[in-house]
Amino acid sequence: MAPENMKCPTRTVKDACRGLGKRWGIKRLFLEPSTAYDSTVNTVGMGYNPQLYPLEVNPTTGEPFLRLRGHHNIIITPPRPEDVPAMVPYHNDPRICEYLGGPPFPYTLAHAQSFFDITRSLSDRLLSQLEDTKDQRGLVILENCPVRAIREVHEDGSDTFIGDIGFMRCPIGELMGTNAASLDWENKTIVEERNNKLPAGDPNIIWSIGDFLAPSHHGRGIMTEAVRTILHDWGVPRMGIRHVWVSTFTGNDGSVKVFMKNGFKLIYTCDEHKEAKGKMRGINVLEWKYGES
Repeated sequence: MAPENMKCPTRTVKDACRGLGKRWGIKRLFLEPSTAYDSTVNTVGMGYNPQLYPLEVNPTTGEPFLRLRGHHNIIITPPRPEDVPAMVPYHNDPRICEYLGGPPFPYTLAHAQSFFDITRSLSDRLLSQLEDTKDQRGLVILENCPVRAIREVHEDGSDTFIGDIGFMRCPIGELMGTNAASLDWENKTIVEERNNKLPAGDPNIIWSIGDFLAPSHHGRGIMTEAVRTILHDWGVPRMGIRHVWVSTFTGNDGSVKVFMKNGFKLIYTCDEHKEAKGKMRGINVLEWKYGES
């Protein structure tokens, strides 16, 4: 059952969250909606689960989402099945795939389906956990974020899939020793496994962020705001994130700027670090620490 003060169908999510904020001592429990999406997302019908904070909920579909701080018509939602075919042309576009180390190339529908299956399963599990703890006082700490698909919301309320952003445990174990400038390929797996075994919310976890954005939306500051929003509105309060390392291939100046605008500092660069997609690539590693940006 939802808390009594959230059952009235005439209340808005904002009203409910204000009341919850007073009870839990949380100063900001709701993000202002955009006018374009206002009529679609701001009405409570069945009650708002306070454990979803700071996510909003689309009452028509029941889908939770996180709204970007500086771009109110851009939201981040759980993955949807219709994203699968949309991912294929993105990951085969040289303006994207050239700077992604992980996804294979050429990128097929089977690759997209596999990625969707993994990410949707995680999202469903996290949302189930939030539902199971909805009557628990205080916000629970989760192992990850249930939303990652970036969408542009249009004036008619429809939306378009334009990218992806997600957290992962840091996969650069060769640099996670005592000296970030010293490569240790021999102990890479051991270091990463040690980091992966730390429990959710442990401040010693080194996290990483992976992302991509449709080329049609480059240069608008969208990814800068996506990183800022998902890190500060979800990562810090809901996952206990305190330390993040990200890596970019050398030459990807746009991504470096995105992270530096969010307080990340360049700690390592190498012109020939590892082979990716059949050729030797250099990388930049940037670091963020809670309270230092």
